[in-house]
Amino acid sequence: MKEYIFKNARVIDPLRNIDTRGDIGVADGRIAEPAALKNPQIIDLDGKTLTPGFIDLHVHLRQPGNNMAETIASGTAAAAAGGFTSVVAMPNTNPPADTAGAIEFLRQTAAQKGVVHVLPCGCMTKGYAGEEMAGIGSLKAAGVVALSDDGRCIQDHALMRHVVEYAKSFGLPILDHCEDKALAAGGVMHEGKWSVLLGMNGISGAAEELMVARNIILARNIGWKIHMQHVSVKESVELLRNARAKGIPVTGEATPHHLTLTDECIKKYDTNYKMNPPLRSEEDRLALIAGVADGTITAIATDHAPHTSTAKLVEFDDAPFGIIGLETALPLTYTELVAKGVVTLPELVAKFTAGPAEILGFENYSLAPGRVADLTIFDPDAHYVIDKKKFKSNSRNTPFDGWNVQCRVVMTVVGGRIVYDAR
Repeated sequence: MKEYIFKNARVIDPLRNIDTRGDIGVADGRIAEPAALKNPQIIDLDGKTLTPGFIDLHVHLRQPGNNMAETIASGTAAAAAGGFTSVVAMPNTNPPADTAGAIEFLRQTAAQKGVVHVLPCGCMTKGYAGEEMAGIGSLKAAGVVALSDDGRCIQDHALMRHVVEYAKSFGLPILDHCEDKALAAGGVMHEGKWSVLLGMNGISGAAEELMVARNIILARNIGWKIHMQHVSVKESVELLRNARAKGIPVTGEATPHHLTLTDECIKKYDTNYKMNPPLRSEEDRLALIAGVADGTITAIATDHAPHTSTAKLVEFDDAPFGIIGLETALPLTYTELVAKGVVTLPELVAKFTAGPAEILGFENYSLAPGRVADLTIFDPDAHYVIDKKKFKSNSRNTPFDGWNVQCRVVMTVVGGRIVYDAR
């Protein structure tokens, strides 16, 4: 493998509280002291920012089952273009990732076709049906890093309790889509002023709040990690804030789209604004931003959900939920949070690195010598217009096409190999 020295970078390493200008060496796929390298390739970054590789906790790669929307090859290429060196692959594929065989398929395909680390997530229940616990022990042995029935929150509280207990015994965090089906049934957007004005069925914020409260109770009683996926309402943020202050092992993520958009966007009747949880009110959006700023929300994740243009080209009620997000996450959050002075750049980097790593139980996720050389390099001063036609993803279902943003990914390094280079 090539040896590199990345020179003149702004090096940000949140776990070690480093923010300085310096050089980073890479040899044999690992971080190395630059002075120890004998014949490295020199890459002058001219003040661009270098950080540990970004981790996305929430990605739908669609393979197997819907290769037209995305594949492991196209999805990981999109991840690399977005600065992500690792993605947690959600298990709601077809068939679901509820067996060791399904996990092995994912791992083998990722090894052959992927350009970033694909971290398998296994189903909590058999068939992703919410009725019977999956074989958690065999999933752990197959290499899953977490458990989730993303998109189908377990409604049976006793079953959820047993899943959390078993997950604790195998050291696997729970990643939960918090939604009470009875309160959300039939909804296509946030229940509020705009759902009334547009005459659409609403999804109450209480549907999320109720299950966040349920999970906090289970995490407290069982003493195990439950992570709340794509938090979207102010009440959930407050519940998390209070629970974390009491030392209860719960965490939450926010998506770039919930940090930048609101339910008012639905008045365009553009199905690229349809996602679950839905876009919420401005009050909810501001509460999420406050949660990111004060550390209540420790990770930003994309919920990258590819759909073909045909699937989205229907009436709003009939369109599938979800948008893509891997290639827009950093510029959107930088523009909304750092450029506006809400958080510092090191604080934002932590939401993509140290925060997700802690949730997954990864130790010493940093730029320390000897660590695997997963690096994200970007230019915070770059301004550009998002152009979905240039995406690496198979899909184009984004509401951000044409947005003016700041901060562009320049290079992504995975295991010491440059997998994306936009210099």
